[in-house]
Amino acid sequence: MHASTASQLTTFHSLSSLPPRESNPCSPFRYSLTSREAKKKSIPTRRISVGQRRVPPFCPSVSASSQVAPASAEASKASSIPSEMKAWLYGEYGGVDVLKFEPKVTVPEVKEDQVLVKVVAAALNPVDFKRRQGKFKATDSPLPTVPGYDVAGVVVKVGSQVKNLKVGDEVYGDINEKALEGPNQFGSLAEYTAVEEKLLAPKPKNLDFVQAAALPLAIETAYEGLERTGFSAGKSILVLNGAGGVGSLVIQLAKHVFGASRVAATSSTRKLELLKSLGSDLAIDYTKENFEELPEKFDVVYDAIGQCERAVKVVKEGGSVVALTGAVTPPGFRFVVTSNGAVLRKLNPYLESGKVKPVIDPKGPFPFSQVVEAFSYIETNRATGKVVIHPIP
Repeated sequence: MHASTASQLTTFHSLSSLPPRESNPCSPFRYSLTSREAKKKSIPTRRISVGQRRVPPFCPSVSASSQVAPASAEASKASSIPSEMKAWLYGEYGGVDVLKFEPKVTVPEVKEDQVLVKVVAAALNPVDFKRRQGKFKATDSPLPTVPGYDVAGVVVKVGSQVKNLKVGDEVYGDINEKALEGPNQFGSLAEYTAVEEKLLAPKPKNLDFVQAAALPLAIETAYEGLERTGFSAGKSILVLNGAGGVGSLVIQLAKHVFGASRVAATSSTRKLELLKSLGSDLAIDYTKENFEELPEKFDVVYDAIGQCERAVKVVKEGGSVVALTGAVTPPGFRFVVTSNGAVLRKLNPYLESGKVKPVIDPKGPFPFSQVVEAFSYIETNRATGKVVIHPIP
């Protein structure tokens, strides 16, 4: 053992409020602190197992170019499963400063309906930083937490009840079925993550892992929102924040999957051409125009930025306004996406044909060492499309 390695005494943070491991159906969650960090936190440098309490019952992306290792290389790299892994985590809610890189986190165990995925790429969403800030703490899983919803990677282990996935399969998905209700304690910003089979789909053959990681939560949100409005061929739609992660996919799905008769979308001046390339018939520069002053009204307004009060002014009588964030003004409504691998499988043909494309922010992908910088960037709300993390060692 090298001296540098030996100096990193493994210490696991104990949460006294958690019940014993034997009463817990979930796998243990452990992470390490260096001796310096342990001293700073006044934590004794001895190995302590941490139980993970049962989560309370729920009462009730035009793609940037990226260099990705060939699939065969990724699969061979994932063939040997260690007991510990590198991961980002936070043990308390707060700003980006609570994010810590830990070199020795226990690899999650696989339940009978789950697969273990060797993570190749992950992506960030607004829900990631809002969760870290503690905005959903009432229904969150216990701390400490490895963040991350979107994943693309290779299956390295399957549970006993898994039927359609096998070791070596390249997959992608949103690993949290319910975004806000007990999301996984082990997220995708780690070398491995355990995921229910039903939340995953085969990675589109024409996309690399970076492109695939940019899609799941955003494209499922875009699709579910359109479905909930009853959107169909011949209808018109206005997309607010059309250059964002969800908005860029709403434009494409409305046009190329649902058959919209007219698509309008808003963005800043420099992103207008992107809107047109995605299928927008009318690109509105929000820095120069007020969309509520348009002479036309729309069957659906998809508000992906938090302007519902303005959005309801341009919807037709009997139409719908989808509000993803901010205050909701009738007839607007809000929903929280339910992750579903079947939706991804349904949309795979559109992705493989090139009709629908992931949009990846040109500042990325961010390397695994720059997760803090990636979080800081997405929190500016200026990203174009999705912020992706790759490679993940």
